[in-house]
Amino acid sequence: MRRAWWSSSLGAAILALACALAPAAAREAPALPVVDVRELPPEAQATLALIKRGGPFPYRKDGSVFFNRERRLPPKPRGYYTEYTVPTPGARDRGARRIVAGGNPATSGEYYYTDDHYQTFRRIRE
Repeated sequence: MRRAWWSSSLGAAILALACALAPAAAREAPALPVVDVRELPPEAQATLALIKRGGPFPYRKDGSVFFNRERRLPPKPRGYYTEYTVPTPGARDRGARRIVAGGNPATSGEYYYTDDHYQTFRRIRE
């Protein structure tokens, strides 16, 4: 029985080298779709206004660091992104909707909306 070339240690080393040598642009998050702020649910618009005012935020985890582990947002240093809950009417918990802010949340103008708990993002255009 033959093993696939990538299952051998030599194949794994070649694959790792190819990934390391790939252009940085190829490893970055793809361009994100854009959503106009007026197209967001009213709860997201209200959350964005709170972010710009600096709070007060209704959820304990609002303003915490978003680590971007799945690399769906542009790569930035740890601590660059912060996350905020967008309330979901009828939900008993925080729900799946969030706004993630880049840089200084109150002034950066860099905001992303997800309604599926970080699976997909859309850049918010104001």
